[in-house]
Amino acid sequence: MTDESRRSRLGQALREVDRRDSLLRTARFVRRLAPGDSEMGDPLSTAGRLPSHRLARALADNPEPSVLRELGLTAVQVWQAFTESRREGETAEITILFTDLVGFSSWALEAGDDDALRLLREVGRVSEPEITRRGGRVVKRLGDGLMAVFADAEAGVEAALEACARVGELEISGHRPSLRAGLHAGTPRRLGRDYLGVDVNVAARVADAAGGGQVLISAPVRDTLDPARFPVRRKRWFRAKGTPRDLEIFVVEPV
Repeated sequence: MTDESRRSRLGQALREVDRRDSLLRTARFVRRLAPGDSEMGDPLSTAGRLPSHRLARALADNPEPSVLRELGLTAVQVWQAFTESRREGETAEITILFTDLVGFSSWALEAGDDDALRLLREVGRVSEPEITRRGGRVVKRLGDGLMAVFADAEAGVEAALEACARVGELEISGHRPSLRAGLHAGTPRRLGRDYLGVDVNVAARVADAAGGGQVLISAPVRDTLDPARFPVRRKRWFRAKGTPRDLEIFVVEPV
């Protein structure tokens, strides 16, 4: 057997080990137990210019199941958790999106559980891809709505507009749902995959003030947008508990 054939057989054996189901399951289990963000590798977690961000992007670019990929992302995940714990005062601005269905509870009471569940599945099917394909990450689902975060404000607003439009095209047993959305930009505290703080509360209150099919944004989001792409008008008489008294809210006009 030549040296070249030995290397070829060794390479094939290593590739088989790297894709072995039992080892992949173990590696993914270790990731879930490790400190830090177990979703390390999505566009939001890898956004940045630090060496760990670049390494995570390189690992995440490999779409094939790989034990080495999982272990590499676990190492980056643990390292970032360690460094973030040592930089408690440092935060990064993100855009926070909340959505929910207008009048869902009343409709579900009349429609019944089967139709309500079918509607929620359809809403998720058409709305969540609008978020993920623009680099957003769904943080959590909240009954008939969700919370998502974006590194880029324009991507968040575009996703919200498209999600509202797509949901408005649905029909379940004669009912046409209406999605509303609110966005606010700030520096919330990250806790695992979740976010906490005043900015999260503000984003939720902004969404609560929206009408059916409407996307509302706070002034910090408006200030980052291209007005040619995202025309807005000010929403007057906005008051909500837990928000700054001088907070300005704007309606994003679909183009």
